[in-house]
Amino acid sequence: MSYCREEGKDRIIFVTKEDHETPSNAELIADDPNDPYEEQGLILPNGDINWNCPCLGGMASGPCGSQFKEAFSCFHYSTEEVKGSECIDHFRNMQECMQRYPELYPQEEDKESSTQAEANAGADSAAPTEGSALSPETDSAPATSTVSSDSTSPTDSQPAS
Repeated sequence: MSYCREEGKDRIIFVTKEDHETPSNAELIADDPNDPYEEQGLILPNGDINWNCPCLGGMASGPCGSQFKEAFSCFHYSTEEVKGSECIDHFRNMQECMQRYPELYPQEEDKESSTQAEANAGADSAAPTEGSALSPETDSAPATSTVSSDSTSPTDSQPAS
């Protein structure tokens, strides 16, 4: 015996084994090749934002969806020389909203800070890439490195040579 029950916002449908054995009579709608939201990406051909794009990860919906849409729209349609510079208040509103819902929008400060520390350590030891400029504090002469045979580094109580 099949029946339906509603509990709050949820609708619970109980079906029998016989209900599952009968073929479905649901009609599927054929894909419309002219559907502007189907596989168009973030920006539609007319330049509008595709809020249904899975690339947004659901940010356009949820408790902070309207703030996200305002901030993202402002940035997308920005004509300032520094793109989006007039959108700071919108992004601040979005951030404040997200901070009110930490269970939905978790802060990844710990992960980011450890990743940043690793990136900084790698950047310190990396050689400049082609096209990079030396900072004003950096001497333009090539750096020389001396390697001592003992395991003590120059910072471990020995003056650098």
